[in-house]
Amino acid sequence: MSQKRQPAFFDRLGTSGSQITTLAHDYQPGHRVPLHFHDRDQLVYASRGVMTVRTSAGTWVVPTHRAVWIPARVPHTIAMSGTVAMRTLYFKARLARTVPRHCCVLNVSSLLKELIIHACSATALKRTIKWQHHLIRVIIDQLETIQMVPLQLPNPSDPRALRVTAFLLKNPGDRRPLTHISKSAGASKRTLERLFREDVGMSFGKWRQQLRLMQAMRLLADGAKVTHAALESGYSTPSAFISMFRKTLGTTPTAYFKSTPRTK
Repeated sequence: MSQKRQPAFFDRLGTSGSQITTLAHDYQPGHRVPLHFHDRDQLVYASRGVMTVRTSAGTWVVPTHRAVWIPARVPHTIAMSGTVAMRTLYFKARLARTVPRHCCVLNVSSLLKELIIHACSATALKRTIKWQHHLIRVIIDQLETIQMVPLQLPNPSDPRALRVTAFLLKNPGDRRPLTHISKSAGASKRTLERLFREDVGMSFGKWRQQLRLMQAMRLLADGAKVTHAALESGYSTPSAFISMFRKTLGTTPTAYFKSTPRTK
């Protein structure tokens, strides 16, 4: 969903002499951080709840045990599903050189989780302080081996494909086929399928599959039952949703959200 009409504000961070600046904050369900950007690379981790990060390039859903990487100067919003305990590390630009220069969802190992939480006990980390210097090095080492998770929903640039995504983002549970939706998009089903492959690097079916999974995860974070979340997100059966959830995150929705830790 495009954010061009909404001006982004520069969220200036203090402690400019630090390599890593930290922030720990808890948010209520439904809270939304407005469009903004930083002059630092950002690792946003939720020890509880689900976050939805949006930029002009796409949408990323960040469940518990995962984090989102946001490069410096990328305007973004963050919306909360469920109560979110957000723990953020702001890295001096290009300090973490091996992490992609685009937004992505990352797995967070048990060690990295504890490092993030420990780092957030300090306002900033500086190389001039010995123990902080060691902590910075270990965090960077962990980021170098981190794995990305396919929880991205890229935005197309073609206006015809954008009309389709805008409709489905407002109606993620809509089950009508592309043949029907294409009538209001000003393009044929075949043209739209080509545009999705060329413009966003995935088929329309895969894009819609991602949308449904991400919507269901937000509903679960808000307290919905698995059956309700699956059907409201457009799955034909709860088992189809559970299968896709397990394929993406390695466990069932019930087991995943039961294992969500308490806020730290």
